[in-house]
Amino acid sequence: QIQPSLAKRWEISADNLTFTFILRNDVHFMDDACFANKKGRLLNAYDVEYSFKRIVDKSVASPGAWIFNNRIDSVNGFKAINDTTFQLKLQRPFQSILGILSMQYCSVIAKEAVEKYKTDFRSHPVGSGPFSIVAWEEGQALILKKNENYFEKDAAGNRLPYLDGIKASFFNSKATEFLEFQQNRLDFIDDIDPSFKDEVLTKTGNLKKIWEGKIELHKHPYLNIEYLGILVDEQNELVKNSPLRLQKIRQAINYGFNRKKMMLYLRNSIGIAAESGFVPAGLPSFDSVAVQGYHYDVAKAKQLLTEAGYPEGKNLPEIKLLTIPIYGDLGSYIANELLQVGIKVKVEVIQKSLLMEQTSKSQAPFFRGSWIADYPDAENYLS
Repeated sequence: QIQPSLAKRWEISADNLTFTFILRNDVHFMDDACFANKKGRLLNAYDVEYSFKRIVDKSVASPGAWIFNNRIDSVNGFKAINDTTFQLKLQRPFQSILGILSMQYCSVIAKEAVEKYKTDFRSHPVGSGPFSIVAWEEGQALILKKNENYFEKDAAGNRLPYLDGIKASFFNSKATEFLEFQQNRLDFIDDIDPSFKDEVLTKTGNLKKIWEGKIELHKHPYLNIEYLGILVDEQNELVKNSPLRLQKIRQAINYGFNRKKMMLYLRNSIGIAAESGFVPAGLPSFDSVAVQGYHYDVAKAKQLLTEAGYPEGKNLPEIKLLTIPIYGDLGSYIANELLQVGIKVKVEVIQKSLLMEQTSKSQAPFFRGSWIADYPDAENYLS
């Protein structure tokens, strides 16, 4: 659920087109040489207007411009009314705009810093967050220090953040990352290399006894869906002769493999079997009772095959599933399960760059993909 941060509150007009934000008046930009006396000044609504207009400024060529394109009023889209009041106007109602404003693109930055550092602003950002950059060695490490003027406090009134600084390390391999973590050279990692999962986790996704007291495990739903993509454009030559052009074959595939077993044995329960539609758990609209999606049902899969004209899979051409190396095990599992139903799937493992290219050019009829939410709203998945 969206919570206020730089804004104390907001109001939405009756026609759902105008959003008026009342900002906090105690937020400072971090101290930096771009300001007078090198002291960070108060952040105001004019900074919000500047930051958002910069995203849609064609000369900036921001990769984030899509978040506002065809959504924001092109004349009066962003307007500071006074120091603490900012107004945003939409072309048409779009309730997900609040989620979009929570994206990194919409961080409020200081105009003085952009003008001082110009093209170096990327490695010398100036904002109002809990930390500021000390050093950044690309591909190696990023070192941050506490922003002494950060505005947030905890429930007891202590100023945040608690940490004096953070060092983020970059590794090419998750295995290396875990070994560093094991040797106490890292305090926190946000994932585990599959090759170590059986050593650390039980099948139900909990810490094994030998790790209790050494590691603290926190688990939360992650706004991510792993899916099988199917090309259905019948004008495409690849689809014209493919059995995947038939809806009943696609549905048979959906009923033909056991997601719950796959999560248990291949992922040690890191993940939830997606049996309630395309919207992941963790979003307010996720409802496993109201939304009954596809689930494991061999009889139903076989019935659909028969209805499609391929009883027991007789004369059904082999279907090729494209995936990248780290998901080869999932591909093989699905292929094996579908074989029991009568659907022959050949798994082809290719490099990520090639798969991305083929999917973007509609050259991949059947592939494994994933989607991480751009912003916390079901609309981002459903669209």
